Amino acid sequence: MRMSEGVEWGLHCCVTLAWLEGEGPVSTARLAASFELPQAYLNKRLQALVRAGILSSTPGARGGFRLARPAERITLMDVVAAIEGTEDAFRCAEIRRRGSGAEAPDGAYGRPCGISTAMRKAELAWRRELAAQTIADVVAGTPAAVADRTRRWFASERTRTG
Repeated sequence: MRMSEGVEWGLHCCVTLAWLEGEGPVSTARLAASFELPQAYLNKRLQALVRAGILSSTPGARGGFRLARPAERITLMDVVAAIEGTEDAFRCAEIRRRGSGAEAPDGAYGRPCGISTAMRKAELAWRRELAAQTIADVVAGTPAAVADRTRRWFASERTRTG
């Protein structure tokens, strides 16, 4: 399974916004500059997070984004689902019913095949693991120096541009 870069970008932006909580909204331009990302593409990902209720958006010159709820209530799965959607990663096409399996009796395929069952089980474990971790968990596991450096960068940007 492969996730788009937008998931990584969305997660990093959520962590950054958690570090900057209380600083006011942060513009797409500032977030994009902090990671050297294309602003238009990042904005699309941020808007998906707004639609999912993960971020809130304030319009205007002093507007931007902030977390819509506490970091403890935003799971990594929330962000993944907002960016990638909620569709299953594995979709069984029942190819066992084709070719040599096409002539099997009607009752031969009453249960899901072992491959479909194994893939679904793996995906559920992956989803559960992401749902068990929050943005606050990531923040807590990040060295304080990283958060401090990020805060200083945003403070210097605010002084330079504002």
